[in-house]
Amino acid sequence: MNFSVVSDYFQQIESTPGRLDMTRLLAQLLSQASANEADIICNLALGQLHPPFIGTQFTLAETLMTHIVADIAQQNVDTVTQQAKKLGDLGLVIEQYADRTTQELTVAQVYGNLCALEEISGSGSHEEKRNKTVALLRQVDPVSAKFIVRIIIGKLRLGFSDMTIIDALSWMICGNKSLHETIESAYNLCADIGYTARLLKESGIDAIQHVAIRIGSPIRPAGAERLPSAQAIIDKMGRCVAQPKIDGFRLQIHYDATGPTPKIHFFSRHLTDMSAMFPDLVQEIVKLGKQSFIAEGETIAYDPNTQSFLPFQETMKRRRKHDIEAKAAEFPLQIIFFDLLYLNGQDLLSTGHEQRRALLLDLVGDRSSAMRVIEEKPIENVQALESYFLSCIAAGLEGLVVKRPHAPYQAGKRNFNWIKLKRHEMGQLEDSIDAVVLGYYAGSGKRAAFGIGAFLVGVYNKHDDSFQTLAKVGTGLKDADWIELRRRCDSLAVQQQPKNVACAPQLYPDVWVAPELVVSILAEEITQSPTHKAGSTDTTLGYALRFPRFVDYRPDKGPGEATTSDEIVRLYEDQFVK
Repeated sequence: MNFSVVSDYFQQIESTPGRLDMTRLLAQLLSQASANEADIICNLALGQLHPPFIGTQFTLAETLMTHIVADIAQQNVDTVTQQAKKLGDLGLVIEQYADRTTQELTVAQVYGNLCALEEISGSGSHEEKRNKTVALLRQVDPVSAKFIVRIIIGKLRLGFSDMTIIDALSWMICGNKSLHETIESAYNLCADIGYTARLLKESGIDAIQHVAIRIGSPIRPAGAERLPSAQAIIDKMGRCVAQPKIDGFRLQIHYDATGPTPKIHFFSRHLTDMSAMFPDLVQEIVKLGKQSFIAEGETIAYDPNTQSFLPFQETMKRRRKHDIEAKAAEFPLQIIFFDLLYLNGQDLLSTGHEQRRALLLDLVGDRSSAMRVIEEKPIENVQALESYFLSCIAAGLEGLVVKRPHAPYQAGKRNFNWIKLKRHEMGQLEDSIDAVVLGYYAGSGKRAAFGIGAFLVGVYNKHDDSFQTLAKVGTGLKDADWIELRRRCDSLAVQQQPKNVACAPQLYPDVWVAPELVVSILAEEITQSPTHKAGSTDTTLGYALRFPRFVDYRPDKGPGEATTSDEIVRLYEDQFVK
C-alpha cells in the first residue's frame, strides 16, 4: 500500500466530525492493508511509531522543523513561523509547498525512514536529522508531507484514541462493534495496538482470543471504582479484604530470569518504560533470585531516618532522565507490592486474589527493608472497615483499597472488584477528580499579566472516546503556578476545538488545548449543569463541579486514565447516599 492512501484517509478522518463515520473510515483503511501495514498504520494513527512501552523519540524540535519547512518552501524562517501561526501548524505550511510530482513511497518505506530518523544520535546528529527529514518530505505528496511533519513533532492528533481503533478493527471483521470486547481483552494483555491488528489480520479472531502474556510487554493495569462509605462498600462486596492506599508511583515490574543476565522492566501506570530511572530498585529486584514474574506495586520515597513515607511530590522527583544516581541517594524508594500477575510461565490473571497474594508473599518474603508486600486486613463488617480506614488515615495514608478475596485480575478494567475509600475532604465530594485540561481563558486584572485567568477541564467518556467538560477552574494556583500552567498549555495549544472534546459554545476557551495534560481537582460537590457535558445524554443534563480548585499535576496518568463521565455520575449519586 502506498503511504498516500493512508494520508488520504487521515485527511478524510480529520474532516469527519462523527465518531461512527471516523470508525468506518479507519475500518476501510485497515481492510485494505496487509498485516504488517495494519500494525504500522494503527501506531501512526496515534502519532507514534511504536507502542508506549517502547516509546517514540524523534528528538527533533519544532524549531528545527521550522527550518526544514523553510528550506523546502524556499522561504525565510520568519515567514514560515508566521504562516504556521496563521494556518494553525507547520503541517499545513508544508502542504502548501511540498512537491506535487513526487514518486510514491509505500507505508513500509515511510515507516522505515521514520524509524531510521528516530535512531540518529551522537555527534553531528542535528544536521543528519535535518537532511534525512528534508529528503523524506521531498519524496512524498503534500498531504503525506503534512501528516509526516505532524507525526515527527508530536502533533498528529486525529481526534481519537486506541478505543476507536479497536472499534474499527471490529468493523473491519464483522461490520459492527460487536467484537470490541474480545479485541480489547487481547489488547489489554499486550498493550500493543499494532500487534493486535497484525495478529487479527494474520490469524483472525480465534488467535485474538488466545493472546498470551509476554514478559517485557506490559499488561494494561486494572483500576478501582469508588464508593462513598464503608457501609456502601460492605453492601456491595460483603466479606472483603482491605489494603492501605499508598500515595506513590504505580509500577508494573517485569523480571525475566531465564537468560544468563536477568532482564528487568519498570512500566508506569500509562505503560512507559521507566527502567533507567530506578537503578536502586533494579538492585532490589535482583535479590528475588531465579524466578520470572510480573508484579504490581507502588514505589514511594521514604525517609530512612524516620522510616516514614514522603509526599507524592517528593516521589515524583525521581521521575527524571538526568542526575538519577544523585536523586536516588536523596530520595530512596521503597517498593510495596500489591499483586502478582505472572510467575514462572504461569498466567495468574484468572487466579483469585487470595491465591495470587499467597504466591506474592512467598516470592518477596522478607529479603529487604526497601521491598515488601502491602499489609492486608480481612474485613467482615462495616465497623471493622471503618476502624481500619481511620487507623490508616491517622498514619498519614490516603485511605484504603478494598478488594474481593476471590476476584481475578481484570487487565485494563476498572470495576467493583477493587474499590477506593479515601479520606473525605471538606464539603460533599469525598475524593479528588483527575481531569484533563481542555483550554484556558485570558486573564483579567492581576492575571492579565499572566495571559491566563482560568482553565477548562473535562473527564473521559470511554463510550464515545471523547472528553466532556466538567468545570472552569480559577483557584488553587499561586502566581508562579499560573505562569507554569500557561507554559504547559501553550505547548499543547491547537488552533481549533479538538474533535474529541464535547463543549457548549458558551464555554469555549480563548485557547484550545489538546487533551493530554491531567490535573487533580478538588471541589465542594458535583451539581447538575445545563452547560457542561460530563455525563450528559440526549435526555439528561450534564454535571459540573461546584467551587473547583487545582491541587496538582498528575504526570503518572495519561488522559485515558482520567476520571470517567460514568464515575462523575456515580459520585453525584453518592453525595445523596452520604
